[in-house]
Amino acid sequence: MGKKKGGKKKQQAAAAADDDWDDILNEAAAANADAPNDAPKKEGESDAKADASKDDAAGGDAGADAGADAAAAFLAKQGLDAAGGGGGGADKKKKKKKKKGGGGGGGGDKQDEKISAKGKLIAERMRLQREEEERQRALEEAERKRIEEIERKEREEAERIRLEKERKKQKEKEKRERQKREGTYMTKKQKQQAALAQQRLEAMRAAGMEVPSGGGGRKKPDYGKKKNKSEEDMEEEKKAEEARKVEEAKMAEEARMAEEALLAEDEAKKAEEEKKKEEEDSGDEWDADSDSGDDWDADSDASGPKMDALEKRLKQATTSTDDSSDDDEDLIEKEKRKEKERLAQLGKERAERERIQAEKMAKLSAQEEEMAKQELLAAQKREEGKKRRLEQEKANLAARTRDDLRCPIVVIMGHVDTGKTKLLDKIRKTNVQEGEAGGITQQIGATYFEKKTLVAQTARLNETEKFDLTLPGMLVIDTPGHESFTNLRSRGSSLCDVAILVVDLMHGLEQQTIESLQMLKNRGTPFVVALNKVDRCYDWKTCKDIPIREALEVQAEGTIQEFRSRASDAKIQLQEQGVNSNIYWEMGEDDWTNSDFVPLVPTSAISGEGVQDILLLLCQIAQRKLWKQLMWCANLQCTVLEVKSIDGLGMTVDVLVVNGYLREGDTAVLCTLDGPIVTEIRGLLTPPPSREMRIKSEYIHHKEIKGALGVKVIGNGLEKVMAGTPVMVAGPDDEVEDIKAEVMSDLSKLQEKLSTDKKGVMVQASTLGALEALLQFLREETQPPIPVSAIGIGTIHKRDVTKISIMNEKGCPEYATILAFDVLVTRETREHAEEVNVRIFTADIIYHLFDQFTRFMENLMEQRREDAAAVAVFPSICKILPQHVFNTKDPIIVGVEVLDGILKVGTPLCVPALDGLNVGTVTSIEQNGREQETAKKGASVAIKIVNENNPTITYGRQFDASHSLYSTLSRASIDALKLHFKDKLENEDWRLVVKLKKVFNII
Repeated sequence: MGKKKGGKKKQQAAAAADDDWDDILNEAAAANADAPNDAPKKEGESDAKADASKDDAAGGDAGADAGADAAAAFLAKQGLDAAGGGGGGADKKKKKKKKKGGGGGGGGDKQDEKISAKGKLIAERMRLQREEEERQRALEEAERKRIEEIERKEREEAERIRLEKERKKQKEKEKRERQKREGTYMTKKQKQQAALAQQRLEAMRAAGMEVPSGGGGRKKPDYGKKKNKSEEDMEEEKKAEEARKVEEAKMAEEARMAEEALLAEDEAKKAEEEKKKEEEDSGDEWDADSDSGDDWDADSDASGPKMDALEKRLKQATTSTDDSSDDDEDLIEKEKRKEKERLAQLGKERAERERIQAEKMAKLSAQEEEMAKQELLAAQKREEGKKRRLEQEKANLAARTRDDLRCPIVVIMGHVDTGKTKLLDKIRKTNVQEGEAGGITQQIGATYFEKKTLVAQTARLNETEKFDLTLPGMLVIDTPGHESFTNLRSRGSSLCDVAILVVDLMHGLEQQTIESLQMLKNRGTPFVVALNKVDRCYDWKTCKDIPIREALEVQAEGTIQEFRSRASDAKIQLQEQGVNSNIYWEMGEDDWTNSDFVPLVPTSAISGEGVQDILLLLCQIAQRKLWKQLMWCANLQCTVLEVKSIDGLGMTVDVLVVNGYLREGDTAVLCTLDGPIVTEIRGLLTPPPSREMRIKSEYIHHKEIKGALGVKVIGNGLEKVMAGTPVMVAGPDDEVEDIKAEVMSDLSKLQEKLSTDKKGVMVQASTLGALEALLQFLREETQPPIPVSAIGIGTIHKRDVTKISIMNEKGCPEYATILAFDVLVTRETREHAEEVNVRIFTADIIYHLFDQFTRFMENLMEQRREDAAAVAVFPSICKILPQHVFNTKDPIIVGVEVLDGILKVGTPLCVPALDGLNVGTVTSIEQNGREQETAKKGASVAIKIVNENNPTITYGRQFDASHSLYSTLSRASIDALKLHFKDKLENEDWRLVVKLKKVFNII
């Protein structure tokens, strides 16, 4: 039962839906019948608008038809007929036999009152669609009317303006015609003449001259009849006659001017009369007044009301003439007047400027004269101060004595890893070497040995030598032996009195050892050769910290023989460098007195053998040979070694005081790139005895330092102090300007070292000395030199990264690099560098830094070569071997001989003799059954040529063995060769490029 009830409900719903469809279709048909087909058109519209309206109407009909078709299609899809659903009813009779008659047959004649929900929804949608279409049509009609109204107003405004112009033109034309008929028309020139005459008349009246009337003619003056004169009165009569002639000429001139004035007055009257007529005023007065002109002759001497009225009318006429329309005024005169006014104003302004400039020049000249006087006075003071300073220095030099010696300054030089710092550590009983990166000394260090230290160190050896040590101490500078620090060695050796040249006994003289030897010889510095690493001899028995002769006595015979052999080799190598040498205890008195002989001291920096010998030998050389230059002098001799920032102290300067005093509170003058600076010494610090200045330890404060000693100076403004420059002190009797000039005299040499390029990397170092060394290494000892565009000292900050990132914008991304030597790089700085594409290479050893950048540049160049390989074409000329043609077409495989240049895989070949016939591209090269990338001049190889653009090209048809094959060059390929493959081509290959440029007409 449930199923039957459900089926019946569905049948009733379907029947109701069929009835709804009939109602909807009837409503749609009625709506389409009532809808207008054409939009009304307004008369007077253009044809284009009418056509557009027709098109819109046609589009609306088409849209309606399309909508009806769509509705019919939708109804047909639902199984109903758009005409009334009769067909649908017939179908339902066949399918549903239980329902008699169906509902479709009478669907077209009768409508049910009830409509299903689906039918209501469709009807509502169609109604909304019709309303939307009507709203759109209304909006379009309103927009069209608005545009028509705007166009109509524009046309009316244009017509009004045109009519107004025509009316004005007609009025002007009628005015001119009336003036011509009345005889009052005046041109611009005539008006100008009338105005000029009026001005003359006014001038005559102002001068008190009589103006004749316009009615009568000019009256001839009557001078009376002549009377007979006696002969005595002839002279008087002659004079009277001349006076009368002058008076007559004067009167004639006055009459002529009066006549011109009358003419001007008549013209002015006519203009006044014309004006009055135009204004439609009463003309009777003007006629009455104009008749008064006939009585000018009778009333010329009168000055009554008539004359006043005439003057008034003349002024009115002049005013009316001046106040006429813009067309009556002469534009040329107006422009001339304006130009004169403008020029006058410019003249005033120019005069004012010249006056101000003259005042400025006078003031500037006075200032220059004052400055010149001050400079002259300052120069005189400098000369006087210099003279006093030189006299004082001369007196101090004369006061030196042998009893007062300063500490000798010793420098240790030699090749890398020969044991210089280890040897110094053994003397000091410290271990600086472990604190240095890679065991290589990277900075200049200064160590002071007190006299008691020297006596204690050499006590055992001195028992046999019996040497009286009188030196106050010894100052040792540990100069880096690394080849990149030539400038530090130069600075060190220039400061030193005696040197220790460390030679590895196992390796003999090495590159930097020879270089250091030449430097010492050029400067004439006495030195001692330490044959270090003697403990490396076979079967060496260690004897810690004893003289070398005692250590050799306990060695086996074979060990002694090996030592002798290696020492002899070292002597021979020194002899090759022009240096005579011998073991120091084997030298005779003649050898000691002969300055050419150099003592050799075997040492061991590990176990300490021979260290006492070196110390005592240095003391002996200083006291016996160098006593003259070691005499202490009061003249300050002080040199900057390093500039470094110390926590808690700020920026400090490590200086070496050779002679003189340095006191706390002195006014020190130091050298910077920006000029000399004057600062007060706030503190003098030294490390404990036998400690290097580079070692962090408790510093000892001093009020006064006497040379020779290394000291750390604390002061203000020391950030830019240059290493290697002198330090001077301005005393109470010294001129500060003289001291400044003396300090800056050595700056030019250092400026050459620190000059930077426009394009290059940025170099950052911990100290100025290390920066100088790195710069010299990058520019002189690298091939090719690495350009440097910016330098810095200390920690790298974000501003440094931003500064070098500009190289990316300049088209040099490879130079957007920072080479950081022994400096700290913060995490924020590294992140910022990654954002702006800047690379930061850090290292504690210069060679490692150079290796990193070199690898980066090689990888970058290789990448660029790969990118440019498709463009770069190597020059070559090949001859085809006819007996070795393996394939004639697609691909062409032939044997060739390279006549000139370099043939590479990927080279495009052509035949210039056949109008540049493109043969194809070389895809492979084989020689003796092996593939290879290139074939140079003289090689005979087999090549495979592929032409993708023209695969039908055939050997023997388009070309043959009589034609040589050329590399196809272009300007782009030549530029790529120059930029990326310059080192791959030899001079002969470049000459071939020049030859092929002429063949292919490349400019």
